[in-house]
Amino acid sequence: MKEKQKTPQATASYCLPARQRTEVILLRGAAYLGAALTCIVLASILIYILIKGVPHIRPSLFSPHYTSENVSLFPALVNTLTMTGLTLLIAVPLGVGAAIYLVEYASRSNKLIPVIRLTTETLSGIPSIVFGLFGFLLFVTACKWGYSMLAGSLTLAMMILPLIIRSTEEALRAVPDTYREGSFGLGAGKLRTVFRVVLPSAVPGILAGVILAIGRIVGETAALIYTAGSVAQIPKNLLGSGRTLAIHMYALWTEGLNTDEAYATAVVLLVIVTLLNLLSTTLAKRLRRG
Repeated sequence: MKEKQKTPQATASYCLPARQRTEVILLRGAAYLGAALTCIVLASILIYILIKGVPHIRPSLFSPHYTSENVSLFPALVNTLTMTGLTLLIAVPLGVGAAIYLVEYASRSNKLIPVIRLTTETLSGIPSIVFGLFGFLLFVTACKWGYSMLAGSLTLAMMILPLIIRSTEEALRAVPDTYREGSFGLGAGKLRTVFRVVLPSAVPGILAGVILAIGRIVGETAALIYTAGSVAQIPKNLLGSGRTLAIHMYALWTEGLNTDEAYATAVVLLVIVTLLNLLSTTLAKRLRRG
């Protein structure tokens, strides 16, 4: 009988000393265990929310206007999409532009660059409630905008800006230097090389950061309670107050009168996040193929 051919990984592991083989087995088992626990926890949360929420989804929840009888989530849904789009419109150009400067233009000897990176890493670790209080003092009180969608969007933009900067930096660094050298060799300038060669190659990595930012925007509550308010209607303009789906779900749960509708709102929120992630992932795959 023919002997089974061993894979390169199995051959490499077999050639290692006994102690190193044990370490490899333990590390591989820890990785598999961590992945399994992650999948189990995620599946448990999804199944629990679907079981509790799907039976309570009814047409009245999608009524154009909120009342105490129908507790419609439609205004909150519109506000969530508006808040997400406006926040990304503010944060993505600033974050991508800052990352381009740090990676492509800033000198390595510039002493300001480590300070900027330290600042972005520090901002990414600040609790959202602190951003909410800062947004309240700056946008709501000092700028006299009141509780508004604009104040909430600017506060969320400050929250996700470090995430977009760091993810864009890593995506730009992953682009091989041969791309830049080839572009320079063909006579292209620095600006054309960055926007025609480097940036398109880094778009999938940038979109990965945007996907994470969308998840944080959609699920945020603490920062928006102090800046966007909790009015359960669609505001007439950006200076009007409005609640998002996360705040709507929080309000229904804390009131204690519509907990079933809160679970139904959680199901809709999960669907929205999943659809946005799938859309971003599909776009990233198409850009990578192109």
